Amino acid sequence: MITLKTALRGCVVASTLMAAPLAASAQDFINVLTGGTSGVYYPLGAGLANIYGEKIEGVRTQVQSTKASVENLNLLQDGRGELGFALGDSVAAAWAGDEEAGFPQKLDKLRGIAAIYPNYIQIVASADSGIADFAGLAGKSLSVGAPASGTELNARAIFGAMDMSYDDLGKVEYLPFAESVELIKNRQLDATLQSAGLGVASIRDLASSQPITVVAVPETVAETLGAPYIAATIPANTYDGQTEDVPTVAVSNFLVTSDAVSDEIAYQMTKQLFENLDTLVASHQAASQIDIANALEGMPIPLHPGAERYYREQGIIK
Repeated sequence: MITLKTALRGCVVASTLMAAPLAASAQDFINVLTGGTSGVYYPLGAGLANIYGEKIEGVRTQVQSTKASVENLNLLQDGRGELGFALGDSVAAAWAGDEEAGFPQKLDKLRGIAAIYPNYIQIVASADSGIADFAGLAGKSLSVGAPASGTELNARAIFGAMDMSYDDLGKVEYLPFAESVELIKNRQLDATLQSAGLGVASIRDLASSQPITVVAVPETVAETLGAPYIAATIPANTYDGQTEDVPTVAVSNFLVTSDAVSDEIAYQMTKQLFENLDTLVASHQAASQIDIANALEGMPIPLHPGAERYYREQGIIK
């Protein structure tokens, strides 16, 4: 005879069994935080999400378009993502709790996965604007990236290193890459500053539609700013009509997670990144610059133990 007590015990057991898979699924969900859809973070994030969904057993993935670095880091701190793309200077500012950079307090839950490819500061003006060099931006209209984005932090730093400020500009717009390009096309904006991988879709789109000038950033800027900024070059023919190499500065990008992500998931995210680079390059050519030999270079936050395990297996950490 089944008593009420027995029946209740059975319900408790059944509820426990039903709840277990739900908890496991929640832990094995990877939300990849990227950037605007016209940038480089988004296609690479989509590529990674596909790789993780196929290669990591029991994992479900999602790609989230965001305002990029600063937003991604805050979302990771709040437990609203498992992996995010971010610029090195933004990561360092987040760990320090730099309020001016968009971090009112130290983001102490952040953990590193890998240094990936460099972002090149790419300042592009319409040929009609007459802008020929950095000083020529004075009095002109410039989009410096979405508000409180990593790109906008880069813009502020570079203007400071050039002894200029936004006050020297005729007009400042705070717009994502695609919107900036559309305004230039419509003759409502002179130039755009974009911190992105080479060959970013937004600038390719602009260069294919009208003559452009890629504005040089002097090597002295990298010397003034120091790490994580380095001198770099935008090779000739990166964009239509760009017939010469153009000097600029670059900043490393990082893949970042949080201490809430399990060691096993962090291990697999790191492992599948480096073991499927050929597949990731198909998402965007910037992935061709990812090299495990440089994965820990300039890491501004503690490494996640799961990522550390993979690097020890590969001999990157002795």
